[in-house]
Amino acid sequence: MDKIALLFAGQGAQYPGMGKDFYETVPAAAEVFDQLEQQRPGTMQQCFYGSKEELSITINTQPCLFAVDYAIAKAVQNSGISVAAVAGFSLGEIPALAFAGLLDLPQAFQLVCRRAELMQQAAEQNPGSMQAILKLTADEITALAESYAQVFPVNYNSPEQIVVAGQPEQLKRFASAVKEAGGRAVPLAVSGAFHSPYMNEAAHGLRDYVQQLQVQNGWCPVYANRTAQPYTVQSAQELISSQVNHPVQWVKTIEQMVQDGVDCFIEVGPGKTLSGLVKKITAAAQVYKVESLSDLEQLQMMINQ
Repeated sequence: MDKIALLFAGQGAQYPGMGKDFYETVPAAAEVFDQLEQQRPGTMQQCFYGSKEELSITINTQPCLFAVDYAIAKAVQNSGISVAAVAGFSLGEIPALAFAGLLDLPQAFQLVCRRAELMQQAAEQNPGSMQAILKLTADEITALAESYAQVFPVNYNSPEQIVVAGQPEQLKRFASAVKEAGGRAVPLAVSGAFHSPYMNEAAHGLRDYVQQLQVQNGWCPVYANRTAQPYTVQSAQELISSQVNHPVQWVKTIEQMVQDGVDCFIEVGPGKTLSGLVKKITAAAQVYKVESLSDLEQLQMMINQ
């Protein structure tokens, strides 16, 4: 393995107890949790002991996932694994920016808390939902969606899976059209139509907020959801604010990273969604996940072979 990239998990992967084994065992991870707990009291309680319902509320989900993603990434780094690039899915892009040094940790955590507030407000003001569409190509899904004014393709997860967002009643009709076309629509357990125009108000609020951010040159590239290209100091504020109401170009991101020499991806944080998607996008790289201490131990054995 010549070039290792970390992938930071996004919303939907959270569960009670996530990150607790790292807090109890890995000093580098414990230091992260302790620092973020001071900034937002109650974060560790929610991560380690919160209910599934509590963790599904956006203003809790995003800070908690940030904490776990970042703490596990630091544990991976401190185990001696050399990281050359990073990307994060949706929310995961914010801890990725902190890990790579474009934002310092307190700034990035404050940003994710504000992002969560704005997205929850937008979801309450403009109720929407999301569906994963399977067994159809991106072109077929885009063509079908053109007949529905309030249905938007938003997450290009893999060649076999596109997520759409929009108005709930139109999404029901869209699901029927998908079925007639030979595909399948799977409703997602989310609280809003993320990465669509339904998040325009959140994007506007973030655009004002990000003006105060102190962005620095990072020590490794962070590939952006919007462009599938590395962040720059000049592009960071616009990319951060506009990410919430624009599609996640995950397929293009992974393809670009492979083209740039990445041959090993390690997903950090709860779940295994991203590692599963990468396997569907490319056969040209090794793929691992780290959400538990045993995962990290197995990874070290594999890499040191």
